[in-house]
Amino acid sequence: MAAYHYAEAKGADPTAPLLFVFHGTGGDENQFFELAGQLLPGARIIAPRGDVSEGGALRYFRRTAEGVYDMDDLRQRTAQMTTFVQERLAESQPRAVIGLGYSNGANILAAVQFAAPELFSASVLMHPLIPFVPASADFTGHQVLITAGQRDPICPAPASQALADYFRAQGAQMSLYWHAGGHEIRPEELREAQTFLAPFAG
Repeated sequence: MAAYHYAEAKGADPTAPLLFVFHGTGGDENQFFELAGQLLPGARIIAPRGDVSEGGALRYFRRTAEGVYDMDDLRQRTAQMTTFVQERLAESQPRAVIGLGYSNGANILAAVQFAAPELFSASVLMHPLIPFVPASADFTGHQVLITAGQRDPICPAPASQALADYFRAQGAQMSLYWHAGGHEIRPEELREAQTFLAPFAG
């Protein structure tokens, strides 16, 4: 059993979409919990808290410097999170399983998708940074939205484009939304995420 502290909002409908929400560095399970309910009303929402501390800031896996990941730790934490998602999925019969993550949360979500592409029907990756080439996987029929800042100092634009190109090459229905700023989340990208998620509601 993969133990994470997590917040949960249960959908009234046992077949309601299951939405996993992953916070950024320094956030916690509450960072996007309320927002998630606004983006996909009626969903069962699960928001796990990262269990790695970086100077007191919660994360989902270790890094040795900005943009330099502890790859052994990432593999271990990815397996742990994959098990957690599988366990929560077994508790209901959702008609769709969706992930939404920001920054470090987007990175662990992407890593789980690379490891187990069958788990998520769709994902919203806000300002992800994947500084390695993922292995080939079949994402045919999966929907992916990446939102990114053109001047993001943490997640450079070429890295965001490369990740989008990867998903597209693996068969995903891929959308990439840019705003003119940096690493911050802007209202227009949240609107884009809401539009992306709308078909899964109801």
